[in-house]
Amino acid sequence: MKSLPFNSQEFQHSVNRRTFLGRAAYGLGGLALASLLDSKLIGSLGAAETDQRWRGIIHPPHFPVRAKRIIHLCMAGGPSHLESFDFKPELKRIHGQPFPASFTNGMQLAQLQNTELKARGPFCEFKKFGRSGLEISTQFPHLGEIADELCVVRSLHTEQINHDPAHAFMNSGSIIKGRPSMGAWLLYGLGAETENLPGFIVLTSAGKTGLQPVSARQWSSGFLPSKFQGIQFQTKGDAVHYVGNPDGVCQSTQRQVVEEISRLNGILAEERMDPEIQTRISQYELAFRMQTSVPELTDFAKETPATLEMYGVKQPGDGSFASNCLLARRLAERGVRFIQLYHRAWDHHGDIEGGFTAAAKDVDQPCAALVKDLKQRGLLDDTLIIWGGEFGRTPMGQGTGRDHHIQAFSIWMAGGGIKAGMTWGSTDELGYRFVEDDQAVHVHDLHATMLHLCGVDHKRLTYRFQGRDFRLTDVSGNVVKGIIA
Repeated sequence: MKSLPFNSQEFQHSVNRRTFLGRAAYGLGGLALASLLDSKLIGSLGAAETDQRWRGIIHPPHFPVRAKRIIHLCMAGGPSHLESFDFKPELKRIHGQPFPASFTNGMQLAQLQNTELKARGPFCEFKKFGRSGLEISTQFPHLGEIADELCVVRSLHTEQINHDPAHAFMNSGSIIKGRPSMGAWLLYGLGAETENLPGFIVLTSAGKTGLQPVSARQWSSGFLPSKFQGIQFQTKGDAVHYVGNPDGVCQSTQRQVVEEISRLNGILAEERMDPEIQTRISQYELAFRMQTSVPELTDFAKETPATLEMYGVKQPGDGSFASNCLLARRLAERGVRFIQLYHRAWDHHGDIEGGFTAAAKDVDQPCAALVKDLKQRGLLDDTLIIWGGEFGRTPMGQGTGRDHHIQAFSIWMAGGGIKAGMTWGSTDELGYRFVEDDQAVHVHDLHATMLHLCGVDHKRLTYRFQGRDFRLTDVSGNVVKGIIA
């Protein structure tokens, strides 16, 4: 059963004084929704609901589309830029000495406030890789092999110094709960190219140390309709709970159940114009189709031994970051718009040598394999890969580790219209703060650039909520044109 078109005028008229008492049992949610939602966007939402697949509200794209999909490799906990992509010889030289107060005066610190600050140099070596001579830590030898595919941004900075709000800021451009994540914004704006899988999928894995919890609000749809939220797939066992039918329930019986539920929801939709009813109808249909698509998606039997070896997959579906990277490639092939992989392993307040080394070993080979695999399949050119954490780590030591740091950190990007084999931006000689020039990159700038590569003007992808037009980049953000090919 196809859901009914969403008529914004009917929705407005359906919540009035005559119907108020009859619907009082349902609360004031509908009344609030009628006054707060943007009628133009509601109309777009309804028009697309007559199709099985959500096609987004942006037609045509604002800019040429360079990236059709995004894979965000989120290194949860905050990897140190000083042991990865931003070598500082001067910091290494003054290792163990008092850290110059001129750098830290008036600056925000997390756990190092009111302590004696001492410089901590990188424990590892750096090497120039590829024709580009990109300088990368020897902790990432496999990434070094694909250096000429990477764009390393060294001047990224953020505003939140603790994990959960920093994740929220990286994902939604805000620390306020209830804001849509970037995956939800992208799915809302552009839709997905799949009818049989969610358009926004999240996978998680964990390392040996440095684990930090990651809340589901990081892939929330916020005030957007809930159909745009990220769906977390399990990385061990069944990817989706209860994906199969119960014993004694055949496919035809299940189809009848879905059709009857859709019919009842359709009756309610005729009476009450609520986008969440349309979401409910479409999600029941999607869940039914996933009973076939998900088992096929997670069956790695057709992957060659060479492919498994390239990623470093020891046992498909073992919950490792390597398995998740291979699954990400399979999701990209099937039209999923936004794929997010969290690896919880990077919060190194102590034993950074052991913890960072283990975390780097977890991700180095799979990340490089993902780039290589997408390229050999012709998918890298229109797939944007983003690697990085929610913030960096201090150039001052915290015992045997490093504290949280927001003044500078590094990420890398590849594919999807990004210039390859280059660095962008820089930090001071001790790696404490980004250099204030035209290559400084704020999180809002990263979001604006990401949307631009997907053909979206970040200032025009908006949603009216509580009387205001909201967007992913809030009231800021500039496209970093220097990293676009």
